[in-house]
Amino acid sequence: MINRRVSALDRPRRAIDGEFRNMIADSEELLKAAATVSGEGFTAARSKFEEKLGRAKAALAGVSQPVFDRTRQSATAADHYVRGNPWTAAGIAMAAGLLIGILAARR
Repeated sequence: MINRRVSALDRPRRAIDGEFRNMIADSEELLKAAATVSGEGFTAARSKFEEKLGRAKAALAGVSQPVFDRTRQSATAADHYVRGNPWTAAGIAMAAGLLIGILAARR
């Protein structure tokens, strides 16, 4: 189940990675155009860069929303579990605190 979710996030991550690589290449082109060309060449490079930046922002927003939704669902499920089983949750929290305390004391 976890592998399926990781692979579902891997495809959009690769798409965003490609968009950011393109944006970096375009920003380098924009800097070169700013140094050597003025007027139309600079304006064309700038508009191309703005277009790539907009696509990268949209891709990032499209990928982050499902992650936020899944996180919200997980938090809701955890909240329902804790409200339904308060003593179990308290026991787990105490055991985790004890383990962390032991590990911290060893150092």
